[in-house]
Amino acid sequence: MAACEEKKLWGGRFCKATNDELVKLNNSLDIDRRLFAEDIEGSRAYAIALFDQGIYTKSELDKTLKGLQQVLEEWQCGKIVFRESDEDVHTVNERRLTELIGDIGGKLHTGRSRNDQVVTDMRLWLKKAIAELNCLFLHLLGTIVRQSKDKINVLMPGYTHLQRAQTVRFSHWLLSYGFMLQNDYLRFQDLLKRVDCLPLGSGAIAGNPLGVDRHDLAKILSFASVIPNSMTAVGDRDFITEFTFVSSMCGIHLSRLAEDLIIYSTKEFGFISISEEFSTGSSLMPQKRNPDSLELIRGISGQIFGNHAGFMMSLKGLPSTYNKDLQSDKLAMFSSFDNLSLALKVTQGVIESLTVHEDKCHEALSYETLATDLAYYLVRKGIPFRVAHHASGEVVAFAEKENISIRDVPLSQLKIINSAFGEDILRIWDFENSVEQYSSAGGTSKKSVESQISTLDEFITKNTPKTH
Repeated sequence: MAACEEKKLWGGRFCKATNDELVKLNNSLDIDRRLFAEDIEGSRAYAIALFDQGIYTKSELDKTLKGLQQVLEEWQCGKIVFRESDEDVHTVNERRLTELIGDIGGKLHTGRSRNDQVVTDMRLWLKKAIAELNCLFLHLLGTIVRQSKDKINVLMPGYTHLQRAQTVRFSHWLLSYGFMLQNDYLRFQDLLKRVDCLPLGSGAIAGNPLGVDRHDLAKILSFASVIPNSMTAVGDRDFITEFTFVSSMCGIHLSRLAEDLIIYSTKEFGFISISEEFSTGSSLMPQKRNPDSLELIRGISGQIFGNHAGFMMSLKGLPSTYNKDLQSDKLAMFSSFDNLSLALKVTQGVIESLTVHEDKCHEALSYETLATDLAYYLVRKGIPFRVAHHASGEVVAFAEKENISIRDVPLSQLKIINSAFGEDILRIWDFENSVEQYSSAGGTSKKSVESQISTLDEFITKNTPKTH
């Protein structure tokens, strides 16, 4: 038997050495090494569970726990040494533990499979990752709230189909993304309930034959519950699929925000300027100031969605329980987390350092955006909305034909279109008056926007961890 095979966790029944190319394909250490701390955390808990069942003596347990601590410190100090036979993080930790404490190290895997071990590691890691992401969400939301408070008096055109639609407050536009991101935060919080379930103690598929108390394991590892079926425990990756989906949703929201900011920062719009900290130049054109930070966020969102779509395809044709195809789960999880974390941080920096050009926003306001208000004027005179809408459209058509603003359409012509038009039409041509009429919850009036700011502010306060 090849010496290398003897050192593998699954050696013993094999007489031939593994094909070199398969060794490369099978090796996941470059990816799953990030789970070293969680792998050791799970091993500590499992060692205690084995002691409770008489597998370890007290002396053996103490040596095992001490050895695991040393392995952890070697990882943390960058002193861990890898061997050719190390195909994953579990192999490294068990091999190094055995080097430190001898054959006692071989007891640790009693009744445990890498099937339940790895998914325990991943759930432990993902719980921490979601907590980190939620802190980034709250930081970004706080920045959106501050900018919304500061820019609440800035009016700008709101757009549908990238055409000027109605006058809105800049803060109203910015808060629209704030509430999308709030929903992303809540999705991650809801996902956490399904991540926070213990698989350890499920073995390969059939369960644990040694009487290990999985509920005690859950308490030691701070899991809220135990996965009730061992086959589900080792084969389920719904929590990864859901994580990549929620990450994709957030990526889409950040991408759309980035797209708006890119458009608004062009010379053609000029509503905002992106800070030099988050811009780059051209190697040829010295006048260029490119919003690369935002363009990269658009690109990153595609990568995150690619993780989700790719992993879904890996799962689609699998039979039940564990299959090696699932090894791609960690790459999807880590990549989605890394990219989303970076995108949230950069977006926060861009928003915080943003310069809003109120004059440019105001210059972009056109009386055509008040055409809907013209219809509402007639509605308030008792005219049915469809009739009022048609009349407003006739006013717009007349103005376009005469190459004038709708504000300059003579009252005499307005009365021809609809006799309900009167001298008081002049109050319609006021942008501040326009936004203030949208005072219902969620609208763009100042009071409504202030209420939206308060809602997000309270949400941030409620969900920010208390420091002692």
